[in-house]
Amino acid sequence: MDIDVPHLSDRHFRSIVDLIQGRVGIQLPPSKRTMLEGRLRKRMRALDLETLEAYGRHLFDDGHLAEEYVHLVDCVTTNKTDFFREPAHFDILRQEIVPHLTHSGGRPLLKIWSAAASTGAEAYTLAMVLQDMIAAGHDFTYTILGTDISTEVVRVAQTAIYPDDMLAAVPAHLRRRYVMAARDPARRQGRIVPELRSRVRFQHLNLMDAHYGIDSDVHVIFCRNVLIYFDKPTQKTVVAHLAAHLRPGGYLVVGHSESMAGAGVAGLTQVTSTVFRKAKEPAR
Repeated sequence: MDIDVPHLSDRHFRSIVDLIQGRVGIQLPPSKRTMLEGRLRKRMRALDLETLEAYGRHLFDDGHLAEEYVHLVDCVTTNKTDFFREPAHFDILRQEIVPHLTHSGGRPLLKIWSAAASTGAEAYTLAMVLQDMIAAGHDFTYTILGTDISTEVVRVAQTAIYPDDMLAAVPAHLRRRYVMAARDPARRQGRIVPELRSRVRFQHLNLMDAHYGIDSDVHVIFCRNVLIYFDKPTQKTVVAHLAAHLRPGGYLVVGHSESMAGAGVAGLTQVTSTVFRKAKEPAR
């Protein structure tokens, strides 16, 4: 039986750090060690292991890394998300980006990608904003793709069910229109209406992958508050990969703390501090 050592060994901590940075891009400095160990204790208990050291051996010495990898990624990723987080971005989308993309007339199909979707609040916020524009008379249609490296949060996003305290950030008129309250008020939760759910889909995706398997003619990509977890070379690589999936003239929106991540990436022009536009193809 293991002595109940409350920490990972240095060897196993370093192995996890190297694995996560190499495959996921997320940096786990020593200051994150206590946070990591706290999250891994849930997996330790789920596997009926008595210590974190036993969990480390389970991963790296006993050959169970492959089967545990998805759960390990779920543990280390930070999945903070809110409806209408950094609301100025949705104002820019409504007032500038969508009108610019639809000014030529017709009834264009806008492809929107929430590239670090977490439990789906950003993707459904986008859907509310776009659907509200259509209700106000704008003539376009849209599809939204939400992706995340965590399979657990993708599963939650697909249910489209959220607690009332999370939905509180949704403006009242949009909540009345696009959120269904639970039949039992005691459950204190709501679900996004089918009209929006039919326009939004979610899938697993690792931004560190060499190829994304995503359409290369996306109009708008939101990739906010995930690049801060990468080192600067990885940020540039990821932004370049994202830009490759934008159509000429398409937009990339990053978080307010990530404004430098897109600076200097070939083909992108900074429109505001957090919005970049892909150059249009030269006329022939």
